[in-house]
This record gives sequence, C-alpha cells and structure tokens, in this order.
Amino acid sequence: MVGGQSASLSDTSVALSVRGLTVTLPDGMERSHAIEDVSFDLHRGQILCVIGESGSGKSVTASTVMGLLPRAIQATAGSITLEGREIIGMGREELRDLRGRVVSMIFQDPLSALNPLMTVGAQIDEAMAAHDEGTPQSRRQRAIELLTEVGLPDPALMYHQYPFRLSGGQRQRVMIAMALALEPTILIADEPTTALDVTTQAQILELIRDIQRRKGMSVMFITHDFGVVAEIADSVVVMEKGHVVERGSAAQVLNAPEHPYTKRLIAAVPHLRQDDRERAAHTDASGAPAKPLLKVRNLVKTYRSGSAFFRTQRIVPAVQDVSFDVLPGRTLGVVGESGSGKSSLGRLLIRLMEADSGQILFRDQDIAGLTEPAFRSLRPKIQMIFQDPFASLNPRNTIGRSLTVGPIAHGVPAAKAREDAKALLDLVGLDARAYGRYPHEFSGGQRQRVGIARALMFKPELLVADEAVSALDVSIQAQILELLDRIQRETGVAMIFITHDLRVASQICDEIAVMQKGRIVEFGRPSRIFFSPEADYTRELVSAIPGEQLDDKTAAAATGGRQSTQQTLQQGTQT
Repeated sequence: MVGGQSASLSDTSVALSVRGLTVTLPDGMERSHAIEDVSFDLHRGQILCVIGESGSGKSVTASTVMGLLPRAIQATAGSITLEGREIIGMGREELRDLRGRVVSMIFQDPLSALNPLMTVGAQIDEAMAAHDEGTPQSRRQRAIELLTEVGLPDPALMYHQYPFRLSGGQRQRVMIAMALALEPTILIADEPTTALDVTTQAQILELIRDIQRRKGMSVMFITHDFGVVAEIADSVVVMEKGHVVERGSAAQVLNAPEHPYTKRLIAAVPHLRQDDRERAAHTDASGAPAKPLLKVRNLVKTYRSGSAFFRTQRIVPAVQDVSFDVLPGRTLGVVGESGSGKSSLGRLLIRLMEADSGQILFRDQDIAGLTEPAFRSLRPKIQMIFQDPFASLNPRNTIGRSLTVGPIAHGVPAAKAREDAKALLDLVGLDARAYGRYPHEFSGGQRQRVGIARALMFKPELLVADEAVSALDVSIQAQILELLDRIQRETGVAMIFITHDLRVASQICDEIAVMQKGRIVEFGRPSRIFFSPEADYTRELVSAIPGEQLDDKTAAAATGGRQSTQQTLQQGTQT
C-alpha cells in the first residue's frame, strides 16, 4: 500500500515513518486531540501530499515531525522515525541538529516567517551558521548559489535586499533557498502556494518538483487543493478532524476516491465554467435597461519612492488608463498576477488612496476628486470585503461591536444597529451567539462570513471583494462563493471581485477584466475570456491553472461527493 501502514520500520526505502501518532489538546478545546492514531510513510525520492481542510491536523503533523509543537500541546502516543532515528522524546539539542540538516520546512506565509530587519542573504547565512557550516565567505557564496538555483533575478543584488522589497513569489523562493541551505534529505512544504497567483504558483510547484528530482529529496507537501495534488503528488494522505481517512497513490485517490470526505473535497475544487451565469436584466422604474452603477474612465495611479536627487527614485505605474462599467446586480471579475494592479484598482475605487487622474463615476457622480468630508456620505454605499478577515477585525472587539460601530458612527440608533447585525449574522450562516464572541474564536471561513456581514451592514450598492476567498479551503471557498451569489441575487448589490484564481472568477463573475502591469489587456464574458482568449497573457494565465488539464474522468469520480457538498453549503454554521 502506497503511504500505508504496511511498510516495515526498517525499510530503507522509507525516509519518514509515522506510526500511531497522537497529539493531545488542552482541556476546554472543541476536541481532545489535534491528531489521533495517524500513520503514514514518506518514501525516498517521492512527493507525499497531505491534504485536508483547516483543522484537519496537517500542520500539527508537520510541526510534530519538525519538533516545533507549542508547549500547550504535546505528542502523547506514537512514533516518528526520521532517517532511522526516533524523534519522539528526543532532546532539544538533538532536534535542533536535525532541523535544516536532515529535515527542513517551507512555511505558508513567507512574509511572517522571514525577519523584516535582516537582509535575505543574512537570513540564509544564519541558517548555515547555526550549524557551524563554512566560513562567512563560503556561506555568502553558497547563499548566492542558492538564490540562483531558486530562480531569483540578479542573486548578488538580491542577497542584500530586505523581504518587504520582494514580491510574494520571490519571498517564497527565498524560503525555499533557506530550506535547501544544508541540503536536507526531507523537505516539508506547508501550503507554500496558497496565496500566490496561478503563474507564480505554477513556477513554485515546478521549482519544488525540479529540485526534488535533481537532489533525490523526499517531500511532504501539505495542501488543501487537489489541483496541486494532481500536479506533483506521487502518493496522498487525506486527513479529516485529526484522522487519516484515506491514503493511496495520487492516481488512485484522484480517480477512484473511496471516502465520502475525499469525494467532497474533490467535488469542491472549482473548475473553469464553460457557460456564463444567467442573470435577469436590471431595469429602472420606467422599465428601461438600468444604467451602469459605476463607470471608470481613464483611471491612473503611479507609485513613487526614493529620491530623484540621489538617483534612487523608483516609479511603478500601478494603474494605467483603466476604463470599464459595472451594472447593478452584476459582478465584474478583475484577474491577473501579483503586481498587475488589481488591489490598487480596488483601493482607488473605495477611496483608500487618491488617483492621479481619471474619473470614478458612482451613479454619475465623479467621486475621484471629492474631498474626504464630501465623500463621507457616499462611503456606506461602497464597501469592501478584505482578503484577510482576521487582520481586518479588531481582536479586542466582539463581533457585535465590529459590526455596529460603523453604522452607529453614521447615525444609526444603537438598538437598530444591533438588530441589523444579528439579522445579517443569520443571513451569512452564523448563529446569534457569534454576536458576543471575539474573532480568535472563529475559523477562517467563519471570520470571512463576519467580514461579509460587516460590509453589508450599510446596505451597500457596490461591494469590492479583494481576494476574499484566496486563502480558504476549497470546501469553505465554495460555501463563501455560494453565499455571495445568494446575497447578490437577494439584494441586487453589484460586485467587483478581485482574484488571482481564474477558476473562482469563472464561477461567480458576469464579466472579466484581465490586468497586466496596470492595464486591462482583455475584457469580456468568462466563457470567451477563458476558452477563447485573444491576449497571449490571458492564455498564459489559463495554462498555469493547477490540475485544470485533467480530463473529465477525475471530475466524474467526484460526482458522488457533490450531493454532500451541497448539503455542506447549507450548513455554514458548522464550518
């Protein structure tokens, strides 16, 4: 059995063997164990994908292997054999010696994992110095070689850069370089591509696969996306609520899943829709076709940093001559790579920053040139759903206060605001008890529901959703998309949906604007944009979608899970 429990612990083909691993949670948690009786094998020279939703125990398993569990939780049963050495019960110094040299890890969020006060080169150097490897000169040379190996431009210059100056994809490449510094035999990658755009994601997946083949490493790849599994996995372990529910070869799990949970996960993976959404035509009071709610004309925004005097000035054209219309009750998808100008466009539309030139006509009133006091009365009509709901919610405020503080500031009576907040929590699938709880008490999907409820508190006419589902599990992502679609049908709100995931855009958008380097390079209906693209850039984006090249057999194998998925969509309070 591939990745199963039948392999012998003395089997030299096994680099990592986990047997009966149980990690106990503190009293008072929603369940007693983070993981329970988990067993699998990672074979030499192979890529094992561990897949499951948030809370399934994937990252806890990886942290246990690395010896990085927080003090509040601990492994209470089981065995982890790493290159023939038992690490459960191993001392701190011995574990520290194994990290980086035998097993290394790529973390999900490279910006949080990298030290903002240290240059890229210094951080790679530090990984080697901690193990007394080489001299300062040899470590510097090795760091530049690693930066070259992971495909970063101008490695000698990159060595002296700070993390905030790099893009998300570049920071992830730096993390890979750090993980490879001591040439470990086992690499653990914890959701390394979740928040990356499709082309950068494809590059990182290809990089990991290429390095793994060249160096003969064993890779434990943690993900919640079966599209990624289809791209790189040799074998698969599926986890649910701390238990392994299915294991096998990638082909076996993808094409003939046995467990209902696996079927639901595969069924929830979005695919490019070949048909466009059907929408009833909006009309005004006289029955005539509705006018555009939002008209953007020749919008321009350029970022400038540094000093022209010292010849260090950097000029970045973020939005260049962008024009489009949005009708009431319709969704415009804005897609493109990181740095294409998507988020800058969203911030301009809700006036979080000023445009250099151009018009933003909201109900035929140009809001681009309004002062903040003049725009204040219109701000409730244009609301935003942010990418990271945890960062956008005040951790010291209850959900109820976060929902009501804005409307109360705009003159809504406190009692009416509380009543509206509780009604909206019900609308987004959360029960009334959520009103008095704090953000940390909710899952990622639940916090995103709170973010949607907060945006709807003002009864807006336009919602700007900036990567609102990019970091969510595929099943929770499907629930949020279903929720947004239902809210739009019930309220008639217009949406601008900013995303790097073309599959998601095809599910929820009526029209698509493809942005590249600040410009709209293609505009049209999703079926035309994704299946008959005219721009080379659009074709590159579509070709980079992970797993989209799979034939219909894989989708058909998941048919049995679609009924369960629809039931899950109706039970948002449980997720």
